[in-house]
Amino acid sequence: MKGIQIVSTGRALPEKVITNDDLSEIVDTSDEWIRTRTGIRQRHKCTDESCTSLAVSAARKALDKSGIDKNDIGAVIVATSTADNAFPSTACMVQKELGLKEEIMAFDLSSACTGFLHALKVGHSLLNTMDAEYILLVGSERMSGVLDYSDRSTCVLFGDGAGAAIIKASDGIYCQVSCTRGDDEVLTCKGVGQKDAFIKMNGNAVFRFAVNVLQQGIDAVLKKSDMTMDDIDYVVCHQANERIINHVRNKYPGHEDKFYTDIDRYGNTSAASIPIALDELMESGSVKKGMKLVLAGFGAGLSWSSAIIES
Repeated sequence: MKGIQIVSTGRALPEKVITNDDLSEIVDTSDEWIRTRTGIRQRHKCTDESCTSLAVSAARKALDKSGIDKNDIGAVIVATSTADNAFPSTACMVQKELGLKEEIMAFDLSSACTGFLHALKVGHSLLNTMDAEYILLVGSERMSGVLDYSDRSTCVLFGDGAGAAIIKASDGIYCQVSCTRGDDEVLTCKGVGQKDAFIKMNGNAVFRFAVNVLQQGIDAVLKKSDMTMDDIDYVVCHQANERIINHVRNKYPGHEDKFYTDIDRYGNTSAASIPIALDELMESGSVKKGMKLVLAGFGAGLSWSSAIIES
């Protein structure tokens, strides 16, 4: 089977920025309390924007930067847990707004913060099994819609945003491992039409889970690909908490600088966090053609996944 190459990326953030000081005016918290425990300084919040509009904007930017014919896109996959509608899917609206051909598969994938990585795996499978030259992947979340702003343990953590990537098959390296540990207690959010449909989280349990499975996933994908951290140029983790990322990066002495973080500006944007970070790296010119990246994420489910791809 062919590997994966990232053709282009894009990101979209709501205009409104919510600082830690802003939150301290509505809940019992402070800038120091949030920064020292999470590394977050601010996050974006939708006002006029929606999960769909963010997805469309990020996808359009990725398409504009790609230089490809949009009719060569064979599928649209949107990873989201906060879609505007139960149906139609956000992906169908992306297809409409970008004017993509009708002979295309478009669907949403719900896998919380692991969603973009699961979408990557599905995209890889589609590239190798259908007549499609390119796949459009999007992670888009309006997390503010599922936050209880009287719960300081959760409302300070999350932000809204979207990231997109266009991928194609290549002879480059691609390897991925994915795991699931069914759990409906540690991190949950009730479904459509249910009362109190807000994020509920056991923060200490999530932290213990995250630091263990992030390292486990990184080690597993390195072993599976017969590589070491010496072969890797960047590690892009799901941006959930700076302390989690720091705990894991310290397990790889001499490679700490390879771990990219932007959580201070965006908070936890769930399925959007990894593609937003990828777009920042690509836009800055830090990622050059042929570089090897580890993408590592975890989320409700409980689930986790890690992948090695080549830029």
